[in-house]
Amino acid sequence: MEVRAVAKYVRTSPQKVRMIIGAVKGKPVEDALSKLKFMPQKTAGILEKVVKSAVANAEQKENMDVDRLIVRNIYADQGPSMKRWRPRARGRATRILKKTAHITVILTEESL
Repeated sequence: MEVRAVAKYVRTSPQKVRMIIGAVKGKPVEDALSKLKFMPQKTAGILEKVVKSAVANAEQKENMDVDRLIVRNIYADQGPSMKRWRPRARGRATRILKKTAHITVILTEESL
């Protein structure tokens, strides 16, 4: 049985989230949360909140054992980009893309 949690329109680029995902994927939830807590990146804090949300979703299911949960999969997809303009020399402007991400965390019970 698996549970999932999704954070949409997170104001960071998916590339920055994907750098953190490798350290957490496949680990037990307790280890994953302790690693994320002490990482200095902003996206580690966001990822920690999404993993905690998935654990809370697992607690709501009656037949799930929260102590045996492992992080089965995490992925970050591209969300819509906000377009902004920055003035440049000689009356020109350059476009700035402020990217967003959709983060999905899937947890499953460890089989004995």
